[in-house]
Amino acid sequence: MRPDTPAENVDHINEAARLERTADRYPEDAEALLLRAAAHRELAGERPAATALYDRLLTSGADLDNPHLVRALKASNLWEYGHEAEARAIIDGIRTASPRDPAPWVIVAEALEAHDELEQAHETFTEAVRLLLTGVSEPPRATHPLLLGRHRVRRMLGAAHDEWDALADSVHRLPIGLDELHDPKRVWSLGSENPEELEAEILRLRAELGAYREALSRPFPVAVLHWPTDELTELTEAYPDLAEEYPSYEAHLATIEAALRELAASGTPNLGIVRGTVPSYEAFAASELTSPSDASLLPQYATTLAARGRAVAWPPERAEACWCGSGRAYGECHGVEASSH
Repeated sequence: MRPDTPAENVDHINEAARLERTADRYPEDAEALLLRAAAHRELAGERPAATALYDRLLTSGADLDNPHLVRALKASNLWEYGHEAEARAIIDGIRTASPRDPAPWVIVAEALEAHDELEQAHETFTEAVRLLLTGVSEPPRATHPLLLGRHRVRRMLGAAHDEWDALADSVHRLPIGLDELHDPKRVWSLGSENPEELEAEILRLRAELGAYREALSRPFPVAVLHWPTDELTELTEAYPDLAEEYPSYEAHLATIEAALRELAASGTPNLGIVRGTVPSYEAFAASELTSPSDASLLPQYATTLAARGRAVAWPPERAEACWCGSGRAYGECHGVEASSH
């Protein structure tokens, strides 16, 4: 699926099948590919088939990058077609394991919320927030759904604001405030005969829909290719014609950052970086029946890596490690110019 393909125009069954075939071809990327395939199966209403994909990953014997995420997605899916007891057991196991990644927490908490288990959802959101954000001055972007979800559930429960709700307000970016956006009484205003009230509610719903679209839209990113220093040396020694593309490692890094900033300034969303290796590049060139010396192959290679789930989102948080691998924080390395602004 192209990044700009509208969701309503996607053949979810065929897209799932394509991703499953790609996973067979690239087993090292099976986790990312099969998770996307399972999402398409769920959207197509093929929930048992989605569960089979989650089980395929969990029983593969492979060292998964995020097994808790796979289990969380499986639990959420199981509950949607009647397997509540098994879903609850998986959710309890995830909460006991206390993963350090926010994504599994968000999925299981939202599954509880979706099935009107508001107290349990609130407890789950709160456990995650305390585990991941205690003592953290600037919440990472990945934890924002935890704060926002907890705020939403607390509004439905009628709970008073606390310090975590204040933090949720601070990371909220939509023009409509969280208290208003998460007001459980808003639904009643849809029955109003007052045009001004209806217009105001339409604006609120549009804002909320925009937030959901942003959260649910996860196409593979527009990715820029990064060669680590040893890989770049090996590449240019093996294929001297590519030395014109990469006059030096420092120039390579500067070009990546500049290209991504230019794309961001033009309004291009969902940017990322993929890391190349010479063996995988050579294999890709062979599959395309093209010489690795052909520079026009490089952007195709980057796009293929991104489609296989290999991209890392750009820009990192200021305090996170820089994408270049220097070991320094992004705000003190390639993000220093952006940080100064």
